[in-house]
Amino acid sequence: MSYQQLCKKTKPMADGFNEARALRVLEIMNDFQALQQRIAEYAPNPPPEEYFEEGYQVLRQCRAEAHAVLTAPFPLDLSQVPSGSGEQEKLQLQRIIIDASARRFQAKKIYLRAVAAIRWSNTRHTILQGETLHQGHTAQLQQADNALRNELVAITDARIVNEFQQADTQAGFWLQDDPSRNTILEWIRSHPA
Repeated sequence: MSYQQLCKKTKPMADGFNEARALRVLEIMNDFQALQQRIAEYAPNPPPEEYFEEGYQVLRQCRAEAHAVLTAPFPLDLSQVPSGSGEQEKLQLQRIIIDASARRFQAKKIYLRAVAAIRWSNTRHTILQGETLHQGHTAQLQQADNALRNELVAITDARIVNEFQQADTQAGFWLQDDPSRNTILEWIRSHPA
């Protein structure tokens, strides 16, 4: 649905910002879609003997989680066009912003983990250079495994929220109804994928 189509469906505004809210939903969902597309590009295809290596396990987990977030049902109470006042539409748009923000948050976290695992895979490939794994690779591969673990630990909820806030602010987006980190995390807990 385009911004113009969404705006035509909005009722008279309770506070004058329902069109901005509708646009915000589109902005957030565009981010979500872009993240999902990038995650889909990362298909793990390890040699059979490396299937259970940590980085490849992370990649498979990321793909499964991304699929779950993508296919998670939209809450039924949010899927109907409001038939009441502009105030009802405001409340519904605010709840949709929370749902969209939670999905975008989850996709970003998955994406960052997938990027870390791809970096690990590339490092591993560089170390092995097509050779069969032998004792001489052990120290370097252990360093790569440790780097992956450190990178995964650095992917925090606060980091993700801050990155979105900075990018959205720089883009000049209307952020008045964007949910807090705690609201996003509570929404995720109460709406498991």
